[in-house]
Amino acid sequence: MAFNEPSQIGDFLFAFLGILFEGAPYILLGTIISGFIDAYLPSNIMDRFLPKNRYFAIIISGLLGAIFPVCECAIVPVIRRLVQKGLPVSCAITYMLSAPIVNPIVAISTYSAFSGDDALFMTLSRIGVAYFVTVLFGFVIHQFSVRSILKDRLLNKIQKAPLSAVKEEAKLANPRSDKLLIALRSSSRDFLDVGMYFIIGVMITALYRTQIDQSIVDGFGESDWVGIPTMMILSFVLSLCSTSDAFIASQMLSFSASAKLAFLTYGPMMDVKLVFMYGAIFKPKFVMMMAISLFLAIAIIFGQWGNIPVPGT
Repeated sequence: MAFNEPSQIGDFLFAFLGILFEGAPYILLGTIISGFIDAYLPSNIMDRFLPKNRYFAIIISGLLGAIFPVCECAIVPVIRRLVQKGLPVSCAITYMLSAPIVNPIVAISTYSAFSGDDALFMTLSRIGVAYFVTVLFGFVIHQFSVRSILKDRLLNKIQKAPLSAVKEEAKLANPRSDKLLIALRSSSRDFLDVGMYFIIGVMITALYRTQIDQSIVDGFGESDWVGIPTMMILSFVLSLCSTSDAFIASQMLSFSASAKLAFLTYGPMMDVKLVFMYGAIFKPKFVMMMAISLFLAIAIIFGQWGNIPVPGT
């Protein structure tokens, strides 16, 4: 077969490589920053800067991703350490849900993925709605007892936190510890882990763009009441990284801006891989409640988005 003849395989490879090369640099940048945070910053540093008023602390926690940008794949073990060190659970969950979206790396990648007049609108809308939802969820979580949220094993570790904190600080103060090596190892592990999910998502998206009859898919995007939950379910299944998922959403041309924003907001908070990772910290009933509550809140917000003028729609 001549090289200049069109083929389904060639179209797939072209779409796959295009999306892959666009998103991979942001994954690399995010995992490097995450690795250095893990190696150089003590786990209780954020708790020291939070105000004493719990509600104000939750509001601040929703913005911590701008200072400590961590993707959703790396945030769960960080949150586990922070909670074990005494960070309030409501603040920890607010930071856990908002940090993968409310951070400069995701803002840059989202702006880069969308072109024209929608780029700034999509970026600000994604960050703004994510911040509002996560802070509101943090207020709700503050009304729950810690025992109804955390697993018993983690609760037992919290009681032993003072002794473990002393050991960790001694380890961090040890000049012989190679923190740079620890940071690079952590970054490489995160990159391989996140990259695997990203490649799977890129393959599915490339198949969607080149191998699937778009007239079938377009039916789901005709109405936001169908398109929004469809895109949210898709974000849950694809399990993409927040530093690159905007490049996937921007390719979904049959869906509205509201549906794309729902995809970009729900996915970093709740997806297949995160359900299993959350299970290491939270009780199963709480994980289910969190998934359903976030789904409904985001769907309702963007379901009303049709009343707001959206560029490019």
